[in-house]
Formats: sequence, C-alpha cells, structure tokens
Amino acid sequence: MNPLDTVTIELLPAGATPRQLFVLLHDAGGSAADMLELGNLLGGAFPEAAVLIPEGLTGPHADAAGAAAAGLDDAAALAARVEALAAYLRAQQQRFEVLQSDTALAGFGAGASLALALSDAHDGLAGRLLSFGGGYQVWPARAPALTTLHLLHGQNDEIVPLARTRSDFDHLMELGADATLDVARSLGHELHPALMDQAVTRLQTCVPLRAWKAV
Repeated sequence: MNPLDTVTIELLPAGATPRQLFVLLHDAGGSAADMLELGNLLGGAFPEAAVLIPEGLTGPHADAAGAAAAGLDDAAALAARVEALAAYLRAQQQRFEVLQSDTALAGFGAGASLALALSDAHDGLAGRLLSFGGGYQVWPARAPALTTLHLLHGQNDEIVPLARTRSDFDHLMELGADATLDVARSLGHELHPALMDQAVTRLQTCVPLRAWKAV
C-alpha cells in the first residue's frame, strides 16, 4: 500500500507551513468523518497544525467487543496495520517536514488500540498519543521513552471496560511511562466533547517527562 494513496480528510492551516501534525484514527466500523469534530477542535487550538484523518487504517469492521477494542482479528493483522500506519505517518511527516516530536496521534476505540500498539512498536514516531476508549491487545514490555501517552475513557464504557484501561495505566506506571489517565463519569464508549476538551488541555499543559529529565 502506498501511504499517500490513503483517502484522507485534511484540515490544513491557512497560508502557513504546518509546524505540528495530528493524525486521527476512527473506530472499527466507523469512518473518518466520525473524527471531524475532534479534528476541528484540535485545528482551532493549534492553528499552525495540519490535522489528517485517514480512512480505513483501523480495519473495515469488528463483529465482537474484543475485536472492536483491538480493531483486528489476530496478532498478524495488528502487526500489518501497525506497519501501514507507521508508513503513513512517516510519509506525512516528510510531506510537511514535521518532526516526529511535533507529531501527535489520536484514536478512538479500535483506532486508539492501534495507536497504542504503534507506540510500542515504534517509540517516538509520534511525540504524543491520545487514546479515547481504547486499550492494549498486548501489554508493552517496556515504557516508550519518546512518546507521552494520554488515556481518556468513559466510566461506563461497555465496549472497552474502564477496568481494562485502568490495568493498562497501572502497567504503564510500573514501567515508568510518561502517561496520564482521565476518566469521565456517566460516559460510555463515545468520543464526547468533555473528553476532547480534556485532551486539548493535556496537550497544552503537560510538559513531557523527557523534557524535565533533560533539564
């Protein structure tokens, strides 16, 4: 697959060369348009950023809760999708001349699970990661050193239970990862404005741990 052939919704800064890059991944069974509200919010908060929403990188469908959470059928399918996403990210970074550290990856549901898998396989390919209602299929053996992880979840999520994401977060803390967890009460498996607003707050206010360590 040529990553530049992927059908993509593009929200580009007017009359400016992008200084940041956001790539948003929709849930399994969804479409790029599902992420448009988040894309517009990020574009407004970061007016010099290019916001890209590719279609279909997560996978075509999911018939069961487990598949919906992971966005794949097995480990081989996950690995293939991770590498396709990595190729897409590198192509867009080269296209816009944006550094990996200035790239953020955000996903909802299966898109979030795919993003988390990419952060494990390609540490630092995106400097920030926003996971809305997703989870790891396989826990990482080590913490990403160059990617800050922000997990955002609805307390009443029935597709990816909150307990699963809390376990993910606890594991990341044991590994010494740079990660945050925000839980919204009364919300289910949804890309809700409250979670999106909190994601922007995290992006604007959280200094990556690696920056503190470098001081």
